[in-house]
Amino acid sequence: MSGSNRTRVQRVLREVEGYLELGMPQTALDLLSRLDDPGTFRGQKLYLTGEALRALQRHAEAIAALEQAADLLPSKLDIWLALGWCRKRTGRLDLAIGALERAEEVSPEEAVVHYNLACYWSLAGKKQRALAYLSRAIALDSNYRDMIVDERDFDPIRSDPEFRALTQIIV
Repeated sequence: MSGSNRTRVQRVLREVEGYLELGMPQTALDLLSRLDDPGTFRGQKLYLTGEALRALQRHAEAIAALEQAADLLPSKLDIWLALGWCRKRTGRLDLAIGALERAEEVSPEEAVVHYNLACYWSLAGKKQRALAYLSRAIALDSNYRDMIVDERDFDPIRSDPEFRALTQIIV
């Protein structure tokens, strides 16, 4: 890839990121579709395609792009988080957990990973695993304690005494 083409691809990918930040996923997707050969940026293009499709609630299509992106950029945390998010919404909680477990391998100290794993294990009916991950998330970032009250994913274990003790929530 020539230097000028490389620069053009980078510019387009930054523009796509901007459209996604502005809540304009269709515009981002249209721009990505016109980007011919992204060369070494193929993984980034696939990730941004997945994010645009996710924002459009086209989860199955997003999964396809995100899986390819994960193959090319296996150490990019955001890909694994997005993949888990989409898999959960397509009814594949088992695969969502798998994606988040990969995210944990990539970034074991990221509280968001542990918090999401706690949510998913709660939904899967695995209270002890959910509590272990939630405990770790809170230890890494106490701000997650504030999110628990409104998090519906914890409804299956919300009345549990161990959950209440950990979260210091009176139900």
